[in-house]
Amino acid sequence: MLSYSELFSILNSNSSFLITTHVNPDADAIGSEIALAGILDQLQKEYIIINHSETPYNIQFLDPDNIIQKFDPSIHASLFNKVEVAIFLDLNFLNRTVKMEKYFREFKGKKICIDHHTNPEGFTEFNIIDQTKSATGEILFDFISEVEELKLNNKIALPIYAAIMTDTGSFRFSKTTPELHNKIAELLKYDLYPEEIYDKIYSQYEFSRSLLLGKTLSTLSLSASKEICYMKVTKEMLEETNAVESDVDGFVNFALNIKDVKVGILFFELHDGLKISFRSKENIPINKLAEKFGGGGHLNAAGSRLFNLSLNEVIPKVIKEAEIILTNYKG
Repeated sequence: MLSYSELFSILNSNSSFLITTHVNPDADAIGSEIALAGILDQLQKEYIIINHSETPYNIQFLDPDNIIQKFDPSIHASLFNKVEVAIFLDLNFLNRTVKMEKYFREFKGKKICIDHHTNPEGFTEFNIIDQTKSATGEILFDFISEVEELKLNNKIALPIYAAIMTDTGSFRFSKTTPELHNKIAELLKYDLYPEEIYDKIYSQYEFSRSLLLGKTLSTLSLSASKEICYMKVTKEMLEETNAVESDVDGFVNFALNIKDVKVGILFFELHDGLKISFRSKENIPINKLAEKFGGGGHLNAAGSRLFNLSLNEVIPKVIKEAEIILTNYKG
């Protein structure tokens, strides 16, 4: 794994960079991209940020200059032969770049992965992957703190704060340590307003999202053990409410907020398959369940994406495996 000084050396000794993150980016993904852009600005480097997906509307404020571009092969394909370094943030499986994957597989320059998820694919020659960190944004904070040539500023502090705040569940998950709070205190010195940031991310949703949430909650179901709660979002529900894919973010937590439930699952029907979000309490390794269905993640939060399968095929299989995981690890 790269040291922070080695990462700085690579950034400082190269001139052009392509930055990306995973499909359907969250605040840690977008925040980390904007923070890294701020770092490269300090080093006076050329860079471009290209994502497969649009930035969700509730976190667009993290990119006030609209520097993040949505991938278009007719515009961006040639860049893969020009830039010297590709940097992947908040992902460790290359297929999470979707249509960009084939271009990155053929990329001849240096590739760096900066991430905090488990079981990396290992598709880059240079890595900083630290599963002990609460967010990829925290890794960037540590990087800046340990390299004297780099400095925090408001442009960097805001997206890092948003990255950490969201990935810690507003500072309630297990990786919210005294040390992390000290880092947050340092970020708050840069004229950040936590109430305002929280409001923009979590309290400014479109009406369509609330309509979709209502329909989704009506599908809540309990497993035979009553310790697994699951729900679903269908394509029809999305169309009926005029909601967008990113509106579903966070819905899975409602499945976990029920007395005695240890595992919450959301099944989300896409045009070519399914997206499954998993959550768990205590020491139940929900990432192991996700891995059985081609996904991964953290101990208590993980996800999978399946193609060309129906909800009716997948749901009973997932619930059966979830009961096994629950039996093996609870208590």
